[in-house]
Amino acid sequence: MYKDLLPIGSVVLLEGGNKRLMVCGRIVTKAGADMIYDYVGCYFPEGIADPKNMFFFNRDAVQSVFFIGCQDQEELEFRHNVLDKLGELEVRDGRIVSKDQE
Repeated sequence: MYKDLLPIGSVVLLEGGNKRLMVCGRIVTKAGADMIYDYVGCYFPEGIADPKNMFFFNRDAVQSVFFIGCQDQEELEFRHNVLDKLGELEVRDGRIVSKDQE
């Protein structure tokens, strides 16, 4: 489900968007929400100038990819050891947990 996510630092344009975003987080939830998003991004090239300008979105909202972030050995290992092995997730008490967790 979460394999093949863009790496941190990737720059994208969302459907209907007019300003590019840089991916600064993956598999995230908004405070007080029960939804898990594939990504959180900030304006590019400004970066995180104001935490209120963070955008939560899923991969199906990406219209164009302008840059693919760092894909070094650490990223590849994280992808293999963590992202590829994640099962079904849910938000419980404000935290993202495996649905298998009791």
